[in-house]
Amino acid sequence: MAGKGLSQTVFEEARLGNRQAIIRLIEATQPDVRRYARSRCRASDEDDATQEVLWQLFRRVGAIRSLAALPSWLFTVAMRECLRLARKGRSSISVPVEDKEAQAALVARPELDLRLDLAAAIEALPGHYRDVVLLRDMQELTVGEIALRLGVTQQAVKARLHRARALMRKQLSG
Repeated sequence: MAGKGLSQTVFEEARLGNRQAIIRLIEATQPDVRRYARSRCRASDEDDATQEVLWQLFRRVGAIRSLAALPSWLFTVAMRECLRLARKGRSSISVPVEDKEAQAALVARPELDLRLDLAAAIEALPGHYRDVVLLRDMQELTVGEIALRLGVTQQAVKARLHRARALMRKQLSG
């Protein structure tokens, strides 16, 4: 969970430009950013991607709408940075595909193309679907934890997750 131990007050102060609060925010989120980069980039690009994400956080913290949105924002920036590095030919991202049906349909595609397409499919999801996918698959939260964080029912989380994965399958197979 990004920003574990991070208070709403520190987050709000950082959004308002308080340098000490921004430093605390960066320190609190750095382990998660590194984990996101490790899951997406080759080891040789992990440090570069982590540094760039933290730099973007420093520069754009005021644009993040809430503390609850921070993990998704960090993950999205990390994913984009790894995609940028991949497009430059410096790395490849690593995106696990757990759905056996989707995996079977996509097995013939080149690995880098598949990874780029999967990342693009996640980015293309509507925000409420993308948030659920990221919380479940990247942060490995339970359905109950996601429901609490988003303020929705567990059934809503399950439905969003199902719909998100269906949209991703459709985009990847089409």
